[in-house]
Amino acid sequence: MDQAPLSVENMDGNVEYQCTATGSKAGYVLSNVAEVVERILTFVPTKSLLRTACVCRLWRNCARRVLRTQQRVTWVSSTGSGSGEGHVLCKNLVEEVENIYLLPQTVLLMVDSETINGQDCCYRQKKARKADSVDPAEELSMLFPRGCEILGIATPGVVLTPSGSCSSMPQEHQDGEAGFALMFPSIDGVTIRPFHFCKQSLSQTALEDAGLVGNPDLRVVLLFGYEAFKSGAARFLNKVLEPLAQSSALIAGGHVENVFTHSRECCGRGSYGVVGLALSGSRIQGASVLLDQDVSSEKSAEAAIQRLKSANIPERNTLGFMFACVGRGHNYYSGKRNVEADTFRKVFPNTPLFGFFGNGEIGCDRIVTGNYTLTETDPDSLQHGYTTVMTLVHLG
Repeated sequence: MDQAPLSVENMDGNVEYQCTATGSKAGYVLSNVAEVVERILTFVPTKSLLRTACVCRLWRNCARRVLRTQQRVTWVSSTGSGSGEGHVLCKNLVEEVENIYLLPQTVLLMVDSETINGQDCCYRQKKARKADSVDPAEELSMLFPRGCEILGIATPGVVLTPSGSCSSMPQEHQDGEAGFALMFPSIDGVTIRPFHFCKQSLSQTALEDAGLVGNPDLRVVLLFGYEAFKSGAARFLNKVLEPLAQSSALIAGGHVENVFTHSRECCGRGSYGVVGLALSGSRIQGASVLLDQDVSSEKSAEAAIQRLKSANIPERNTLGFMFACVGRGHNYYSGKRNVEADTFRKVFPNTPLFGFFGNGEIGCDRIVTGNYTLTETDPDSLQHGYTTVMTLVHLG
């Protein structure tokens, strides 16, 4: 009669299997050969991996090493209809976040403002919430690890790359329900700091704490102003842009409808402000070009984006961002849709593209690499209308 293998825990906290001659040695291998365990765990999605790490010390150490290797940005994007059950992106994230292969540290979400605002989901104080309303910021925070920073932005239109492949065709959605969630893991040599400023919180100290001032490693700033048409909003934005304009960092973004994220007490509903991500680290490279108002044909759009190609930014682990005026898109190209997104993919076939159609654009022609030389600019030259800012961000 065959004997079942016996198991004991050794002094290191690992589970050792004492197999009989007729018993399987699989248990012993899975509990004692780190190389085998680690290889197997690379095929396990992160949420399941974290649960697996609780089995024993060996599996925990292997899981940690696997997580450290997962340094590629991933994303979930959605279009269509949420069928009255919230925004389609929020609905799909509940399912898709179970299958991702990284541990998110920072998440950038962009959704169409028509749908999300119709659900009373804009940036607001806790005391302003309806007692029976469901706050998507709170729901989203429950999907991601504790401490993960979530920046949610609502815009008139969304530019996204479908989930699954970097080479998927990017799409411009000026109408209808659409959104994406970009998930950034911890990346060696890269620091990503979300920031938020309103008239109550903006100060020199706050700019320094966000890494926007006095930070020699600052490389890229993605910056978004909300409620930009309120009185005082333009002057406020200039206070943020002035020190950045004198830096050697790449600045890109634009004006959005509003922001939904973890509630803050410093400003109330309807207040103007600025949010964004500050990316620092010597491994980061970036480049941007401005498609000015005279770029209104497929040929001129391709010529402008070819200037971006000349920056020689590596395509691996690189993201494309498109920040366009709501007045562009198919209306600007004689009714033809997806012109700029299609042109970007033609020039960069393996780089995913994300962004929005907004109420004004921030950026200029600029290259930030290891040995760049840039001239100073001023805040006014960073702000535009009826343009598109195309940007590449390489994360090393």
